[in-house]
Amino acid sequence: MAISPALSASLTAVGTIMGQANDPWWIIASAAVALHGADPGHVADVDVLLSAADANRILPTIGVAVRGGSAHATFRSSIFGSWPGTMLPVEFMADFQHRSGGEWLPVQPATRQAIKVDAAMVFVPEKAELQAMLVAFGRPKDIERARSLAAVL
Repeated sequence: MAISPALSASLTAVGTIMGQANDPWWIIASAAVALHGADPGHVADVDVLLSAADANRILPTIGVAVRGGSAHATFRSSIFGSWPGTMLPVEFMADFQHRSGGEWLPVQPATRQAIKVDAAMVFVPEKAELQAMLVAFGRPKDIERARSLAAVL
């Protein structure tokens, strides 16, 4: 599956700015599904997991206010910032968690696969880990993305 020009341009911008990171970081959710060659459905934005230290250092350099929380009832992070400076919005999340039942569970990938997009390098969890993450999120669109990943050899 080819990624759209808008996603490619946004991922290239992320890879370029995240070249300043000191800690591991990842693209997750729909953009990561597309990078694995599966059909992600609609890709509305690019989700980036990063460390709090990198968020506090990098986000101000691109004009993104560093703030906490999330507007979604099943997701939260200690730092959240949205960067509208790319073709698709980019959402940066540090100490990201998802709600499962009555508890908050950390989302911290253990695997890290490098993928080159144009002149930039981006990182995603390996396919099986990303698939498990999406299933754990439990939303219908995430379950469908997990199924799509499973179909990719």
